[in-house]
Amino acid sequence: MERPGATTLKGNPLTLIGPALKPGEKAPDFKLVDNGLKDVTLADTGRNVRIISVVPSLDTPVCDAQTKRFNEEAAKLPSVDIITVSMDLPFAQKRWCGAFGVDKVKMLSDHRDASFGTHYGTLIKELRIESRAIFVLDRSNTVRHVEYVKEVAEHPNYDAALSAARSASAATA
Repeated sequence: MERPGATTLKGNPLTLIGPALKPGEKAPDFKLVDNGLKDVTLADTGRNVRIISVVPSLDTPVCDAQTKRFNEEAAKLPSVDIITVSMDLPFAQKRWCGAFGVDKVKMLSDHRDASFGTHYGTLIKELRIESRAIFVLDRSNTVRHVEYVKEVAEHPNYDAALSAARSASAATA
C-alpha cells in the first residue's frame, strides 16, 4: 500500500509505503537488526510499554536531538522501554551512541529488509529511509499512540508520546 504525499521533506511530497496505523490496533510484527547483528522481532522487544522512535538517520540534526531527548526521558520512565529505529547500519548506530553517550535507548536497524517501515507505514519509497514517527505500544502490543510527522525535518510531539507512555504504563501496572 502506498500513501503518496503522506510526508514531505523540505516541502517536497514523498510516498510512504505501508499502512497508517491507528491507536487501538495490534502492533504488527517486524524483523530488525541490533548492533550485534542479531535479528529482533516485536516479541523480542519485551513486555514493557514501549516507545518506538523512528528517525530517518542519526547523522541529521533533528534525528540526533530526538534520540538524545528520548535517552534523557528514559531515566524518568523506568517501566517504559525506548527503541529507536532507523535505516542506519547497526555499526553506525553503535558509533553514534558511543560518541554521544546514548545508553538508555535500544537502537535497531531496518536496513536489511525494511520490514518495520513497510509494516508500520514509515518507509519513504523515493529515498528508502524511514519517515519520522512515534509509536507507543502497551504491554499487550496494542498501539496506544501514533504520530506520523508530516514534515520529516520537524520534531515530533514529545509530550504527547511521553504522556501516552505514562498512561499505558499506569493502566497496566
